[in-house]
Amino acid sequence: MTDLVYPFAAPDPGNFVTVAPGVHWIRLGLPFRLDHINVWALEDGDEWTLVDTGTRTEATVATWKGLRTRTPLDRPLRRVVATHMHPDHVGMAGWLTRQYEVELWISQLEYLSCRTLMSDTAREAPLDALKFYRRAGWSEDAIESYRARFGNFGRHIHALPDSFRRIRDGERLRVGGLDWEVVTGFGHSPEHSCLYCKELRLFIAGDQVLPRISSNVSVHPMEPHANPMADWYASMRCIMDRVPDDVLVMPAHNECFRGLHGRIAHLLDGQDAALNGLRQLLAEPKRVVDTFSTLFRRPVRETDGTQLGLATGEATACLNYLVSRGEVEIETAQGVSHYRMRA
Repeated sequence: MTDLVYPFAAPDPGNFVTVAPGVHWIRLGLPFRLDHINVWALEDGDEWTLVDTGTRTEATVATWKGLRTRTPLDRPLRRVVATHMHPDHVGMAGWLTRQYEVELWISQLEYLSCRTLMSDTAREAPLDALKFYRRAGWSEDAIESYRARFGNFGRHIHALPDSFRRIRDGERLRVGGLDWEVVTGFGHSPEHSCLYCKELRLFIAGDQVLPRISSNVSVHPMEPHANPMADWYASMRCIMDRVPDDVLVMPAHNECFRGLHGRIAHLLDGQDAALNGLRQLLAEPKRVVDTFSTLFRRPVRETDGTQLGLATGEATACLNYLVSRGEVEIETAQGVSHYRMRA
């Protein structure tokens, strides 16, 4: 991969740095293994626009209250834009939009999907989900752990506003006299909105393109036959076609960087290699959990429920992709699925 260039040092959590005229990079802490998120403040005349919000914690509320006293964030907030529905991106959207009486701008599928998942809070784990993970090869201990933590998604998100302003692929958001084009990505989330400013040569990438890690592309129990990997491949190539290589990429995690096309090419090559390894493994029938050592560099521990869920979702996405191409067949016996290459 072409070496990436990182022109700015990351701000400390709760602080910001300016990456272009009127464009400020804010870093917020997260209570997860990935311990930070980057959000973006865009000066908008006498107001400002916020892109992404951080997750719902008391510490994040305190951080936002402190940031709102500092120039240029001490002016009125005009709107909140969310790239997608994950808690670190939309967790504070309900709090901010109500505090400052502004709208949430988000794609339709992200808003509706988030509302659906939030409705699972305090609900018992559904039978279809338990069957999904048993088919993947989970043990009964792992299933019981999943039951215990089911519905936690909504606890990281303030109640979303009851209405929203829909944004669509190709739409141009006018901010501070400049156009930011919505470039939709798929695979990581249902309808992920990136933002490209041609005048400033800036690209707010959200989780769609990250410099040091790859975004999770998963199949979930709600749609077990989905093929998000095909969507991911197509949208990454689309981003290369629509966004030039010389932009400053502003990702949700790690540092701002230059070298967009080289990074995407590296991610595509890495996924190709993972699928080729999977093809070799499937010379003999394998369960989803049997593919982890081939697909992932780090061991996947059954005792880490979050890690196990992400690995299962992404491995299933890889397998569904090969099934959709007619390369792999599935045999299910006693509630467990085995995958193998077609003869």
